[in-house]
Amino acid sequence: MARPIYQTESGARVFGILAQFENTLTLTNAAKAVRDAGFRKWDTHSPFPVHEMEHAMGIAGRAVRPLAYAIGLAALTGVVGGFLMQWWINYDYFIVVQGKPTDGAWEPFIPVTFEMGILLTAFAAIIGMLAFNGLPRHHHPLFNSERFLSTSDDAFFISVEAKDVKFDPETTRKLLEDAGATHIELVEE
Repeated sequence: MARPIYQTESGARVFGILAQFENTLTLTNAAKAVRDAGFRKWDTHSPFPVHEMEHAMGIAGRAVRPLAYAIGLAALTGVVGGFLMQWWINYDYFIVVQGKPTDGAWEPFIPVTFEMGILLTAFAAIIGMLAFNGLPRHHHPLFNSERFLSTSDDAFFISVEAKDVKFDPETTRKLLEDAGATHIELVEE
């Protein structure tokens, strides 16, 4: 089933709908309404963190799991790789640590093993965060809205993307109006 491509009167493609709310309470209640309506591609925007927003959006803990698994796998790879690298080097080049041979001793390998685990964990965290957040992204369609620019100052918004399966301009607008939006606009790509 092909999804319709929505366009504005000027012929530009629609990115989605942007709705402005008065305060954090109305934003949280609207987020619950959008979540309960079954939308998947939407987000809230505010000038500061809003407590319990993850629960209101239905994403509590879910957004962190893939990154946590990637970081854990990188840490395990670093630890195992660091230890095996030293073991193999010690097999080819016999290492004497503090005047003692390292036959069967694992203790001298701990610093490098630890550092390799930390190094790969840090790289996985940074690269994974950028990848999962879709960064770097130098321009976002929401920046086309003059009202949206006040989100860093004193405004609260919900944006629903047109890519969402449940998106329909009229029904989505009605849902956001019923949720208490003070201003709603279509955002062009």
